[in-house]
Amino acid sequence: NHKTMTKNHTGNAIVLTGGLLSSNYAKTAHGLARGSDRFRILGIIDEKDAGISAPERIPNALDIPVYANVEDFLLHSSEKADYCIIGIAARGGRLPMELRREVEECLSRGISLVNGLHQSLSDDPTLASLAHQNGAEIIDIRKPKPFEELHFWNGSIKEVKSVKIAVLGTDCAVGKRTTSRILAKALEKEGVKAEMIYTGQTGWMQGSKYGFIFDATLNDFISGELEAAMVACYKDLKPDIMFIEGQSSLRNPSGPCGAEMILSGDAKKVILQVMPNRTRFKGLDDYPAEVPKPADEIDLINRYGAEVMAVTVNTQGINRSAAESYAVELEKILGIPVILPLEQGVDRLLPLLKSLIPTHENQAHSH
Repeated sequence: NHKTMTKNHTGNAIVLTGGLLSSNYAKTAHGLARGSDRFRILGIIDEKDAGISAPERIPNALDIPVYANVEDFLLHSSEKADYCIIGIAARGGRLPMELRREVEECLSRGISLVNGLHQSLSDDPTLASLAHQNGAEIIDIRKPKPFEELHFWNGSIKEVKSVKIAVLGTDCAVGKRTTSRILAKALEKEGVKAEMIYTGQTGWMQGSKYGFIFDATLNDFISGELEAAMVACYKDLKPDIMFIEGQSSLRNPSGPCGAEMILSGDAKKVILQVMPNRTRFKGLDDYPAEVPKPADEIDLINRYGAEVMAVTVNTQGINRSAAESYAVELEKILGIPVILPLEQGVDRLLPLLKSLIPTHENQAHSH
């Protein structure tokens, strides 16, 4: 239930990817392999990639071993896992059969399950009884909140004085969350208080404290849940900067999204993540709609009343030198910084971001 999700689940974990580690469907696993403040990842379970280490498949990943199956992990790991996490987004949101075996194995060993699929696994009689018998828990992250706990938008977002930046993308699965996290961590290192407002399951799994799960929220309450998360974050922490993790994209027909961050979340600044190698929307290769060009998307965002301050590039499928010349060319056209966050880091954007913080100049002089 929702109450269990908000409990402070934390500990050692393994991530199940069911042979999809190298694919876009494993973006939850990719995020966790790059780092989590909630779980310490001991291993990834993927029979296709067994025997390698995560960085061989995932740029900027930590050195995490990949095991063929749960048994293999239990045999070779010196540490015990408290949780197993489903690290893939399956089409249709159901648990694939090949993962079910691994999930059952984990529960029967008393390892709790963290499930981000739409299918609620605590309602599965077999899995529920396995968990119960072995002292394990099933945490369904996408279980919708009870109606009484949902917030309706009320305009209190105007109380939030932090700089609000929406990290949007031209499609889903282009790396918006990864970029948001890199930016927040880089600013923290510089002594700036930055928080990422998570809007998807992986953000919660990586330990972001404020947010909600966009696609498990009734449509009428999305703007209110976003506002409530930002207001709570501001009241508790007073961050200098808030990054709102975007979902999907403004023009992805299977789930258009992004206007909420700008309008309901009052984000006047945007960082736009693009993926030059993708011309059709993810999973919609046969549908006659093109992923918009960066300049075109920036124009649309401007019309919503927000300003795109930088473009970040996901280089998947293109080599580094091609990606770097793409960035240089695009920067000439757009007149704003264009960077490759995973390859180059985000240092170039830090002075720009700091300059947005109203009191930053004065603070600098008073130290």
